[in-house]
Amino acid sequence: MALERIAVISDVHGNLTALEAVLADVAARGVARVVNLGDDVGKGPRGSAVVDRTSAVCDVNVRGNWDDFLPAVPDDAAPEMVWWRDELRADQRRALRARPLSHDLLLSGRRIRVFHASATSVHMRVHFDHTREEFAGMFATTELTGPGPEPTMVGYGDVHDAYVETFRGRTLFNVGSVGNPLDEPTPSYAVLEGVPDSPDPGPFSLHLVRVPYDVDLELAVARDLRMPQYGPWERELRTGVYRGFQGAAT
Repeated sequence: MALERIAVISDVHGNLTALEAVLADVAARGVARVVNLGDDVGKGPRGSAVVDRTSAVCDVNVRGNWDDFLPAVPDDAAPEMVWWRDELRADQRRALRARPLSHDLLLSGRRIRVFHASATSVHMRVHFDHTREEFAGMFATTELTGPGPEPTMVGYGDVHDAYVETFRGRTLFNVGSVGNPLDEPTPSYAVLEGVPDSPDPGPFSLHLVRVPYDVDLELAVARDLRMPQYGPWERELRTGVYRGFQGAAT
């Protein structure tokens, strides 16, 4: 039985330095396949470079919510949105909106479905502290996921908060964020290992990986490019605290 390892990344958000650190770690572990759950763009300074990199190295690129709405923001949108939109080439904007919304894998008899945010919508958020109804909804067959067997495992990104939860035989995992982690400031991704395309039970593992990177280098790029919203971005990268919570009492 030959086992295969698959890296699952998400939410790079224009942070090319963090992406390169994670991809170097993926390569050092001998992982040959990479699945990307989207949000390559927005918030950080180098969305265009990230889109080119993920398009080149990832076997699958799923559409995130930023990938979905940013290419279509109007000229009278907030200045930062226009800046991030215009940092992308026209062909990249088209390609981002054409990415699939869901992808299915089969490893060691486990049916694994991955998408960016939820089975309902790329814009519907499911947090770590979800309800049982929200947990169950992540495994549903919907218009977004398309037809197919109901998964036994679901992986997603979006909330930038890595975790693994198993309940009554089903496992939900969040891979966290490569470029904008908001649980702690260290980028994260997931590694799946099992027998590829096998319907029979076999050895299987799922683990989360944290990879440090040169945050000062990435922030210097953002300053040089005069990226809007630099202050909140810097605090998020250094603290892992979402900008809406910065300065709030603890």
